[in-house]
Amino acid sequence: MAKAITAKTVTVIPGDGIGPEVMRATLIVLKEAGAELDFEYQLGGIAAVEAVKDPLPKETIESIQRNGIALKGPLTTPSGSGFRSVNVAIRKEFDLYANVRPAITMVPGQRYADIDLVLVRENTEGLYVGVEHYIGLQGDPRAAAESVMIITRYGSERIVRYAFDYAVQNGRRKVTLAHKANILKYTQGLFLDVGRQIAKEYEGRVEFEDRIIDATAMQLVRNPYAFDVLVMENMFGDILSDLMAGLVGGLGMAPAGNIGRDVAVFEAVHGSAPDIAGLGAANPTALILGAAMMLDHLGQLESAGRIRTALRRTLELPETRTRDLGGTAGTDAFTSAVLRNLS
Repeated sequence: MAKAITAKTVTVIPGDGIGPEVMRATLIVLKEAGAELDFEYQLGGIAAVEAVKDPLPKETIESIQRNGIALKGPLTTPSGSGFRSVNVAIRKEFDLYANVRPAITMVPGQRYADIDLVLVRENTEGLYVGVEHYIGLQGDPRAAAESVMIITRYGSERIVRYAFDYAVQNGRRKVTLAHKANILKYTQGLFLDVGRQIAKEYEGRVEFEDRIIDATAMQLVRNPYAFDVLVMENMFGDILSDLMAGLVGGLGMAPAGNIGRDVAVFEAVHGSAPDIAGLGAANPTALILGAAMMLDHLGQLESAGRIRTALRRTLELPETRTRDLGGTAGTDAFTSAVLRNLS
């Protein structure tokens, strides 16, 4: 007899723009798929600023810490001084060092068929640490600007090891480490050296290669089937993960997991699209796929599998796809189709 799964409480941050619409669709799908979840709703982004004048309230942070897992809709960082990126703030607050971005073909008729790639991006270091300043020269206080790329052995070891462990646990064949060590010999050189050392521990289980980042980008377009799991530092991962999303239909097909030691936050990586908010036209696929990743993380594999199968069946038909994927369905019609395919 199978052991019953205890319902897990998840912090839900609907977000702003199209966030509440795609979150509502996602939660309906989770319920109908039989996910054993309870939801604790919290504010973030513009909605939080309007309510409590803080884009990342203390109550939201405490909820994520308490539950250890969150599902997040797109969050807009308010314009103006005094506000930092809410997404970056969440990653820093909980040391969510691994950004996991799968790219899987689900829509037929794309330029590439049968894409199945995973990019593992270091989420806390590199240029995105935000260590930068102006340099004054000859009376011009902004004559030059300087940013510092910070790469640590600790950060490199844990992200490369995460990529290899992910490959082993998911039956993947190869890990590709992409870098620019030919030019940035200290920072990228350290990342590459650590990667090569870690790779030796997995010899005979997972193939390893390293490639220059620009050559990797070109090869991803020419022959994406040459890759399996890719691992790289922060900014390179940010750029190439969007490139990979383009191979399978765009950011509307792009979920992500942000994984730390004690906390994991799952999301759609697209923006809040305020221009279509409230029009019922948003594509909830990316957030639904993010929720399926969350179920994998929680060990609720059956429900995750049902959701992915239902999405594939829905996306097979042009009439049930949303406009960004060449269809005519709105958010509600798309969600209803997914629910029919769950049954």
